[in-house]
Amino acid sequence: MLHDIHETLQRLQAGNTNSVLEIERSIDISKSVDCEHVFVRTMFDEARTVASSPESREKPLAGLAVSVKDLFDVAEQRTSAGSRILQDAEPAVRDSTAVARLRQAGAAFLGRTNMSEFAFSGVGTNPHFGTPCNPCSSDVPRIPGGSSSGAAVSVATGAAFIGLGSDTGGSIRIPAALTGIVGFKSTARLIPNEGVLPLSTTLDTVCALTRSVSDAVLAHEILAQRRVVRNATPLASYRLGVVSTVMLDGMDATVNDAWQSSLASLRNQGARISELVLPEIRELQKIQSSGGFSAAESYAWHHPLITRNAAAYDPRVAARIQRGSTMSARDYIELTHERRDWIHRMTERLESFDAILSPTVPMVAPPIADVSPGAERDEAFFVVNALLLRNTSVINMLDGCAISIPCHSTGELPVGLMIWAGALGDDKVLNIALQVEDLLRRS
Repeated sequence: MLHDIHETLQRLQAGNTNSVLEIERSIDISKSVDCEHVFVRTMFDEARTVASSPESREKPLAGLAVSVKDLFDVAEQRTSAGSRILQDAEPAVRDSTAVARLRQAGAAFLGRTNMSEFAFSGVGTNPHFGTPCNPCSSDVPRIPGGSSSGAAVSVATGAAFIGLGSDTGGSIRIPAALTGIVGFKSTARLIPNEGVLPLSTTLDTVCALTRSVSDAVLAHEILAQRRVVRNATPLASYRLGVVSTVMLDGMDATVNDAWQSSLASLRNQGARISELVLPEIRELQKIQSSGGFSAAESYAWHHPLITRNAAAYDPRVAARIQRGSTMSARDYIELTHERRDWIHRMTERLESFDAILSPTVPMVAPPIADVSPGAERDEAFFVVNALLLRNTSVINMLDGCAISIPCHSTGELPVGLMIWAGALGDDKVLNIALQVEDLLRRS
């Protein structure tokens, strides 16, 4: 059984372990076959130095292991974003804000984690550095989800206690759901994205993967430099909704069973759950028909690179970036206005609920072989990618917050339950998630 940060801090205080032993255990796991293709660069010596420092032990993270998605600047390191194209880029001059805040909190950085190239997929495959295998696979190698693929596997294997990542359309919550851990996407504005290579400046959110909701609260407090207001409001006092529009479509048998069982457990504890129809969700495909913010804003950033060297990109990533080349300024302005109107209408429909429940993704992790790099598998890849992003991307467009927590039965492939709300509903979502997590673990 993997201990979370809170349990490990208690063990440290009781003298049942120490920071040096913990970092060596993390390093051993990082070197194991379970973490093959997880790290694109390791920082083991630095991690050992931090873990052995008396000063670090007095800080919130006490020298425990943290991984960093290869999207974040770390001083004197090159930020390559899971690509070969930036291999000659200048090293970062300073830490990104998120890395600096984790460092100040006593994080021992294990290394930079692999990811979908330039964060452009929910699947997690990478043709340049390989694809990390989902540690929950027992029959065939399965995808970890993306784009924070290496971050998720580093946490799910026990190598790292926190996996620093990003979420533009689900890149934290998707791998959390598929690997059986916790992924919290905060309201984007709460955490600075300074020093983070962008996918979409409108939708990108800096956030983290953890082993428990309590750890998600701690990670958020460090990254956002704010305290989460905790309360003891019973679960039965919250008004919860279930979106029947689109979000429940096409669930596979394992997800459906876990979803139905989770709702039954919540209702048995007195949770008030009502069905909610949101026709606005069906509008998203039309609103984003030209490629959406990710295509437009990534093309603006990538234009000089992709113009000179498109062949060096993952072809699947290049195709999605190139969609932005046909979007006019007028198209982009209209997209911005349509989103603002859409958020207003969604907010009105959600105002009578404290939070919404949905499956994080409608499927368990498919085999890597079905979607691995190769033109002959492109069609299957894009079908899977669209399904994985379908539910989670709604919250990014809403400028909302959401958490994915495990809800599957022992012995089953992981399934995620997503609890979400509109902008700045973070504390309420986290408080509800703490109770739901405890209930599901006891069920």
